[in-house]
Amino acid sequence: MKIGFLQFTPDFGKVHQNLVKVAGLLDAVDADLVVLPELFGTGYLFRNKTELMNLAEDLSGETAQTLSKVASDTGCYFVAGFAEKDRGVLFNSAMLVGPDGLVGIYRKSHLFDTEKELFEPGNTGFRVFDIGAARIGMMICFDWFFPESARSLALAGADIIAHPANLVLPYCQTAMPVRGLENRIYSITANRCGSEERGGQSLAFTGRSVIVSPKGETLAVGPGQGDSLQVIDIDVLLARDKKPTKRNHLFEDRRTDLYRL
Repeated sequence: MKIGFLQFTPDFGKVHQNLVKVAGLLDAVDADLVVLPELFGTGYLFRNKTELMNLAEDLSGETAQTLSKVASDTGCYFVAGFAEKDRGVLFNSAMLVGPDGLVGIYRKSHLFDTEKELFEPGNTGFRVFDIGAARIGMMICFDWFFPESARSLALAGADIIAHPANLVLPYCQTAMPVRGLENRIYSITANRCGSEERGGQSLAFTGRSVIVSPKGETLAVGPGQGDSLQVIDIDVLLARDKKPTKRNHLFEDRRTDLYRL
């Protein structure tokens, strides 16, 4: 299976322009699964909820339509972060889109900092979607900080965690190998780069998108800044081997009787 990430710098609020750029970067991609950053079409630093509401989309919006068209043309599946508007409620979400259209969505469970003033906490839970070649789970950016996120997806049977991100803290890229190792699972962190300055606030995003193996290996990493589309070959079956030794099984050896508070 071929998996990858697309790292780039979106222009805030220019959804159509960002979608055109992404479609151009992906128009000849040779991959089975590519992950895009969190909120890749809108940008991140919303001044207020009204601005966010005006940029958010439902599942029939231009973002889903554009990615579905690229998926149909290339045969690739995409996971991409977007600002979702569902009957007036706003979520920081990710969509899984394939050649036949929308497969599923995930809504961010752990909101970061000022996101709590804009979005509702996600209500989808950690679901896994079977796309044939692999079973895909999704989490978004700050979700990585909570090991229960990746563990829940691994226990649900995910082979690969698709992880759209807008990272500003310096820890995630070096922590994801641990998430891969402790769950024996692949992960694709697709981070944006560049910076945003709006409404007296500024954020610098860290790039360095990363693909990690079930052995905790870093298989691919993007630059600190600049567009980067990277695709690698993986063996999905490696994520289904949960035995770090002949006598140990990652999940069967858990002492759930001792984990309760």
